Amino acid sequence: MAIPTLETERLILRGHRLDDFAHCTSLWSDESVTRYISEVPLTPEDAWSRLLRYAGHWSLLGFGYWVVEEKSSGKFLGEVGFADLKRTMDPPLHNTPEAGWVFASAAHGHGFASEAVQAIHAWGKSHFQTPQAVCLIHPDNAPSLRMAAKVGYRETGRSVYRGRPAIVLHRDW
Repeated sequence: MAIPTLETERLILRGHRLDDFAHCTSLWSDESVTRYISEVPLTPEDAWSRLLRYAGHWSLLGFGYWVVEEKSSGKFLGEVGFADLKRTMDPPLHNTPEAGWVFASAAHGHGFASEAVQAIHAWGKSHFQTPQAVCLIHPDNAPSLRMAAKVGYRETGRSVYRGRPAIVLHRDW
């Protein structure tokens, strides 16, 4: 499947390529980036698995994650998208598209996340048959919670996933 390219005023969202591996490894090995997601920095092997998972989502499900690049410089800023991770948790997420975003430390505080997340939700509104999207955020991740609220997510529950607390948030398209 051809992965759609999305453009905003300052960003290009595109599918992952093999030459993104070094950027993905750098992003996911940054402790300040992974603190609330995986709790520990990821190894290159783990980053490689993520890259393959992104490709698999698009290939099998018709949706997935995009690389976020700055239009003016071509600089890799992060990753955003939707997944179906078949999480074992209560409450179950069922088949609701799960939105996620992760940005390099240098990209924080510039509004890139909200710009990219708004773009993927505009795409999701016209591509998903579900009435909502969901996201999980660690309760201590205040910047991500603020970003989720900014794009219309609201808390619908609390859970534990892999032994860590998670806030479950939903957003109507």
